[in-house]
Amino acid sequence: LTSMGEPSMDPTTSSPDSTAQQDSLFSMMDVFLISLITGLFTYWFFFRKKKEEVPELPKMQSVAAPVRDSSFIEKMKKTGRNIVVFYGSQTGTAEEFANRLSKDAHRYGLRGMAADPEEYDLSDLSRLSEIDKSLAVFCMATYGEGDPTDNAQDFYDWLQEADADLSGLRFAVFGLGNKTYEHFNAMGKYVDKRLEELGAQRIFELGLGDDDGNLEEDFITWREQFWPAVCEHFGVEATGEESSIRQYELVVHTDVNMNRVYTGEMGRLKSYENQKPPFDAKNPFLAQVTENRKLNEGGERHLMHLELDISNSKIRYESGDHVAVYPANDSSLVNQIGEILGTDLDTVMSLNNLDEESNKKHPFPCPTSYRTALTYYLDITNPPRTNVLYELAQYATDAGEQERLRKMASSAAEGKALYLSWVVEARRNILAILQDMPSLRPPIDHLCELLPRLQARYYSIASSSKVHPNSIHICAVTVEYETKTGRLNKGVATNWLKNKVPDQNGSSSLVPMYVRKSQFRLPFKPSTPVIMIGPGTGIAPFIGFIQERAWLKQQGKEVGQTVLYYGCRHEHEDYLYREELARFQKEGVLTQLNVAFSRDQAEKVYVQHLLKKNKEGVWKLIDEGMAHIYVCGDARNMARDVQNTFYEIVSEFGSMSQPQAVDYVKKLMTKGRYSLDVWS
Repeated sequence: LTSMGEPSMDPTTSSPDSTAQQDSLFSMMDVFLISLITGLFTYWFFFRKKKEEVPELPKMQSVAAPVRDSSFIEKMKKTGRNIVVFYGSQTGTAEEFANRLSKDAHRYGLRGMAADPEEYDLSDLSRLSEIDKSLAVFCMATYGEGDPTDNAQDFYDWLQEADADLSGLRFAVFGLGNKTYEHFNAMGKYVDKRLEELGAQRIFELGLGDDDGNLEEDFITWREQFWPAVCEHFGVEATGEESSIRQYELVVHTDVNMNRVYTGEMGRLKSYENQKPPFDAKNPFLAQVTENRKLNEGGERHLMHLELDISNSKIRYESGDHVAVYPANDSSLVNQIGEILGTDLDTVMSLNNLDEESNKKHPFPCPTSYRTALTYYLDITNPPRTNVLYELAQYATDAGEQERLRKMASSAAEGKALYLSWVVEARRNILAILQDMPSLRPPIDHLCELLPRLQARYYSIASSSKVHPNSIHICAVTVEYETKTGRLNKGVATNWLKNKVPDQNGSSSLVPMYVRKSQFRLPFKPSTPVIMIGPGTGIAPFIGFIQERAWLKQQGKEVGQTVLYYGCRHEHEDYLYREELARFQKEGVLTQLNVAFSRDQAEKVYVQHLLKKNKEGVWKLIDEGMAHIYVCGDARNMARDVQNTFYEIVSEFGSMSQPQAVDYVKKLMTKGRYSLDVWS
């Protein structure tokens, strides 16, 4: 404002003209000032109003709504539940056990719900005591090398960092593991220990299920002691209600738009027709099989090499990663189930959850046909668990068959033994059970509700993305065996893959797949030596490793010693990738190629025998060369025998006692210098 009035302050310029100008200026200024003041007042008024409204924002529920949805406490209160069973599941078994425990609760006058920890805020565990007779149960599977399952990763991270007070929480844990693995039931043990450290009260001892033995029996044994402990703790009694309770209701669609019907998709409807990245477990990529060749020259088995085209998928992978494929069940098995149950398999239906509050609206994508469900969504080849037999028993019209089914589903020693021999050891799948029990004819919709989901199969990738950026290679052996009942059982995925014929178009060559990241990685420095041990199809990731080392060498990088210990039955029968390995050795990429032919001589020779034979050189590479060791293949025997061999080598050449040698190898594992990619 002072700058605008400056001309009137100079007396030497005063004149009638200037006075008139001044009057004019002031009148203009008056208008301007009034306008400005009015504007400022208006601006202030509205600005002040907005400022006053700001504190009101937190009251708007739309902002907080998602948080409310993720509260399992609010859900339990709303639906009158007092037991929550969380599951950490990779293959569906832990989820299945969690569902069984939550269904059990009604027999004791309690109400349970199974919950995926990925969908909820687990810090709410500290509030569970707000609910009367509340209990949290955790069915936690251990995956890989003592890791949490994908859906339990966030929960695991929270447990590690949490300093919450869980003193009001009552809990119990059942772990699912496999004793052939180094870190048996690590996740179950950790959750049990950590919850206690945070002040929670354990109301029943930790259960440790072993999939190498009889996981189902381990679970039943734990469960039959768990519920009496719950009853004692809360002062409740079993109601005696043993009746079957359906979780889903059947809706048959007689007039439905077929464009709204699932035909095998894992997540989004029509996702196979309209593919959109990113691709994962719920949105697999349909890869074209460009090569499918038999690797072995003879013998009864069929070993194969497949190449999947991932061009334009934006899928990235590293050597050592796994490729997951979603297989389909054999159509002849599906048709036989339809025939034996007298069902039109092309009936379009939905199974809708009777619990409207449940996050799981259907057991598999719906609406769909029975044929699609039995082909793509349900496991019809594994022996069914005891809960399936228990639920099916009511449909057996023959009293003897009904009693037999109920006995196998019971916790009595005789029943467990019968289930083990008649179902597990005889490898009877659901079709075999229906065939061997002529009076058992359940409604197909209830059968579909009870059967577990068909799971993706994982294979170690047998290629390097540096050499094959648009292709993923698989090395596999078809599974086929005769059961004690004389039936021929075939592996779902390997036989399905075997029939994938490379062609220009058509679904016969398409494989739904995605990549799962792994910790099985080459050393950061190419100059670091590597010792790879992989008999049979365990050679798969090492083909990728060697390809990558060859590529690095071509780039002018200094590549350390690359040593392979491979094993097969016969040199002229099942020596996989023979030509490729010979070429890599000739080019100097593969420094050492040690092959054990186990059955070409009277005494069997395995990879661990060759390691012992070269023990001094092996120790030198580990001790002086700081070599990284990789083991891939069978966990039950091979991986264990190889590890014991390393204990011996370390003990002898490192001048250590047996316990010191064991500790030395364990430290190599901790440092990432001894890696395993094993299966049982």
